[in-house]
Amino acid sequence: MKTVYHKADTRGHANHGWLNSYHTFSFAGYQNPERTNFGVLRVLNDDTVSQGMGFGTHPHKDMEIISIPLEGDLEHKDSMGTTAVIKKGEIQVMSAGTGVQHSEYNKNKDEAVKFLQIWVFPREVGVEPRYDQISIEDGEKNNGFQQILSPNKNDAGVWIHQDAWFNLAKFTKGNGKNYMLNKKGNGVYAFVLKGSAKIGDRDLGERDGLGIWDTQSFNIEATEDTEILLMEVPMELPSYLK
Repeated sequence: MKTVYHKADTRGHANHGWLNSYHTFSFAGYQNPERTNFGVLRVLNDDTVSQGMGFGTHPHKDMEIISIPLEGDLEHKDSMGTTAVIKKGEIQVMSAGTGVQHSEYNKNKDEAVKFLQIWVFPREVGVEPRYDQISIEDGEKNNGFQQILSPNKNDAGVWIHQDAWFNLAKFTKGNGKNYMLNKKGNGVYAFVLKGSAKIGDRDLGERDGLGIWDTQSFNIEATEDTEILLMEVPMELPSYLK
């Protein structure tokens, strides 16, 4: 098993006043050649948007974009005619494909919005743009894995144009479980949302990240009540990026 460890305080950081953002991988003004991506996982931004503020209309193309709210509500509008509000307990996916424009705003006047913005390279370019949003609260599991994303339209969670599986793992202190990868050649990027845990011989705290590959499985043990996002993705980049 190979691993790469990213401590929370080594992430890129940009505070624009209305937006406070931490970048696990190179993004905008934060450019680190050693932290460009983890396989096809290109962006993992930990964003806080102030009351009444947000991202104006901007374009995307040929990228799978996943948003997971952690606190508050975020309004989404796009060129496909979608207007929606996402909140904690939901997950949103947008396949940019041939091209789409969208905006994201915190319309709340009394609280900030905290959410994860995740970008994944698709397996192919030029797909038809699409949007989806679902509640994931009903599928929550204590001391287990909850699948929230996969490549399959009929599976639990949302789906994307890539052989990727995302799971939320929630464990009480002292509990744990073995994670089995879904596909050979994939790796998993584990990102601790709350608490602390141990994976292999690595102790992880809040907002630490650990990339894991060249293994079929690994064990997670909670050293306190913890919540972890597991992002399983292909480690090999698609041919159009080579």
